[in-house]
Amino acid sequence: MNEIIKSIEAEGQERRASFPEFQAGDTINVHVRITEGNKERIQQFQGTVIQRKNPNSNGETFTVRKVSNGIGIERIFPLLSPSIDKIDLVRRGKVRRARLFYLRGRQGKAARIKEKI
Repeated sequence: MNEIIKSIEAEGQERRASFPEFQAGDTINVHVRITEGNKERIQQFQGTVIQRKNPNSNGETFTVRKVSNGIGIERIFPLLSPSIDKIDLVRRGKVRRARLFYLRGRQGKAARIKEKI
């Protein structure tokens, strides 16, 4: 039983190492595998990370928010999901907190995040 758990944790560590380090406030591009019938394609979801839950565990998730046609869309991804093909870091954000739920009530220039240099 312990060998199975250790192998799952090792597999998770390898997968986690293949993704860039990112945190709340960063803009990322998530490449997600979508299955339509018997065809499979990759769809990109680019937005701002507003939170990361359960860091460094197998159940770790992150929430990405983007605004499309004036409507805010949030999507929650499990970090170790097989449907995630890759994650690209577009830009680093300069924020002072780990959960950016205040962005939900802001629009336009008020919702901008400064870039970390």
